[in-house]
Order: sequence, then C-alpha cells, then structure tokens
Amino acid sequence: MRQKLKENIEKVIIGKSEVIDLVLTAFIAGGHVLLEDMPGSGKTMLAKSLARSLDMPYSRVQMTPDLLPSDVTGLSIYNMKTGEFEFHEGPVFTKILLADEINRATPRAQASLLECMEEKQVTVDGVTRKLEEPFFVIATQNPIETSGTFPLPEAQLDRFMMLLSMGPMEAEQERMILEQYRLKNPIDELKAVASAEDIIAMQKSYREVYIHPELVDYLQKICMATRKRKEVKVGVSVRGTLAFMRAVQAYACLQGRTYVTPEDIKKLAVPVLAHRLVLEGNYYLRDAATTQIEMILKETPVPTEEWGDVKGTL
Repeated sequence: MRQKLKENIEKVIIGKSEVIDLVLTAFIAGGHVLLEDMPGSGKTMLAKSLARSLDMPYSRVQMTPDLLPSDVTGLSIYNMKTGEFEFHEGPVFTKILLADEINRATPRAQASLLECMEEKQVTVDGVTRKLEEPFFVIATQNPIETSGTFPLPEAQLDRFMMLLSMGPMEAEQERMILEQYRLKNPIDELKAVASAEDIIAMQKSYREVYIHPELVDYLQKICMATRKRKEVKVGVSVRGTLAFMRAVQAYACLQGRTYVTPEDIKKLAVPVLAHRLVLEGNYYLRDAATTQIEMILKETPVPTEEWGDVKGTL
C-alpha cells in the first residue's frame, strides 16, 4: 500500500522521492507537516497530489490577513425558523487540510489550528467536537517574503511534526516536468489508491516497529543536548521527543522494516527537531537551527549493535 501511494504521487511530483517519504512518514505517525520553500516549487501540488491519492475528504484554506478563526473552525448561526443556533462546520472538519501560505494569516487565525492539530478536536461556543481520524494538516509558507506575513510562534511550530523543503530542482528533473505538463496536467488524471481505513491500519501497525532501548537512549540524548547548548535558548520539548520517536518508527515501517536503525534517527533529526529550536536572541533561522542539530549528531556517540538481528522485515 505504501509503495502504491508513493508511486501515485510521483506521477505528479518528479524527483522528490525523499520529500514524499517524509510527508508519508508524518502522516502515518499521526503528525502534521509544514512545507517551507520558494514560490512555484511544488508545495501546494504535493499536498493536492497526496489528497487525490487518498479516498477521503480534503479541504483547502487560503490563509490571508483578513481570515477569521471562525472561517477555519466554523460558527453557530441563528436559525429564525427554529429559534435555535445551528453550528456550520468550517473547512477544518475534514481529513486532509491544506493551510496554504499559513504565515499570511494573523496570529489569531493561526491559533485556530492549535487545538485541532494537537487534540484532533474543535471547541466552538463551549462545545467540543471531535474530528474524524485520520486528520492531517499540511501547511505551506514562503521563507523569503516578509511583507504582510506573521511568523509562526514557537507553540505553533512545535505542533508540526516536520518542517520540510522541496529542495533544489535538477536540470533533468525540470526537463521531465516540462515534457510531462506540455499537453496536460497529470494531477487531473490522478486516482485514489488508498482509503481512510488503509491509513488508520498503517497508523496502528507502525507502533509495533521495534526500537532498541539503546536507540531510545540515543534519541533522547540528542533531544536533551538541544537544551544544553549555549547557542540555544529553548531546546526540544517533550512533545518533540515523542514526535521524534514516533517519526523514526513510522519511517522504518514505510521502509519495510520492523526495527529502527541509527540511520533512521540521524535522517529524521533535522526535519523533526530543527524547527523546534529557539536560538539566543529569540529568533529562528532555519540554516542556523539545522547546523545546531547536525553538530549534536556529530558529538553524540552512535550505539553499535546488530539491529537487524532483533527483528525481521515486513
């Protein structure tokens, strides 16, 4: 199932196999993804391709400065015929939510996503409504534009399991895109290859992936090291540590293994941890945060065991 899903998305998104793997990892692990890259790099197309590949409800919210929280969560409207207030669901009542250009919305509108991302529920007028599983938020933002934008606060960033970039485009990849899109848009012909039930089953099975106690210690040491560096004012939270462990388990599962390796941890450290760091001076610079995580990985001893002898393959 995981391979079918990836191959289906790659019909539209060319040359970004690693990014697709990480997006699917976050989805299976029950997390959310923030895509940060230049305009026109395929962020929104990736989100739409994922939604088209899954037979489940999908909503898109174009985040703008005049967006209200009720435009996201929904609101209660008075019905004159019945004499009662009726709740009208907002776009958040879906399974896949694309929050496009999330940093264009005001902090008040951004905050409307906090509860639904963490607790999978929405509270409006004192009434709490559960969101159906699986629920996945994939947000996009432009890292270079500052006019009319509102940087995401640390509490909001911490609720994204991963911050990803589409990365540079190779000449051959761009040539393939030009040829593929010359006569038609491939996303128009994309069909669903998985259902909500398939995703829920995968979200349950990844937790069975074995992670050796020494690797749990290794993972924890990396997170704790972020709290001790003089260049870092606020390190990775406990929520971040849990997200890190879930992510490496889900990644190993998607690779067809029933056990985690040190390479899984090292590969996911930057996308899962870097955006959670607050550097001295109360600022976040992606390159500087990435450098801190990479330095920690170099300084933290890697456990040596025969991990493959513990469990087999899926």
